Amino acid sequence: MTGSALTPSDFYQAGVYTPDESAGFLMRRVLSSILQQADAQLSVHDLTYVQWLPLYKLLLCSEATSASLARNLGIDPAAITRALDRLETKGMLRRERSTSDRRVVHLVLTDEGRAIATKVPQALASVLNAHLSGFSHDECRLLIDMLRRMVLNGEALRAAQAPDAAPKPGAAN
Repeated sequence: MTGSALTPSDFYQAGVYTPDESAGFLMRRVLSSILQQADAQLSVHDLTYVQWLPLYKLLLCSEATSASLARNLGIDPAAITRALDRLETKGMLRRERSTSDRRVVHLVLTDEGRAIATKVPQALASVLNAHLSGFSHDECRLLIDMLRRMVLNGEALRAAQAPDAAPKPGAAN
């Protein structure tokens, strides 16, 4: 927003902003709680969030590389590499060099890794259901729909701020 004119969608103002009323701050606290509880459930398999998340993603998408996982999960490439190293040491995945392009290394779940990755949805469902305790199905659906709208708004902001989205000098507007 530029200037001082408020629009109907301006829910926050700098002079009266408080974290306790911030959607972003509250979402961050909820996510932190969900991840802590999921970590607690998956700790019996000696896994942390940074490990079980790529493990589960590999179960869903078998054609993955370290770089694609980092990109898709929004995790720093170095952190993904460390997590994959730990998972490989634990015997849950192996790296296989591509036969068509030697620069590419594919990540493949072992049988043990696949067995543990299949436990992730159960843990997440349990944790999410506990966090949604007292919500009706309609409220849960509404929450998901609103979060999806926020994701789309964020994607639109990123697209508008992308270097190739900026008008070219001398271009007609």
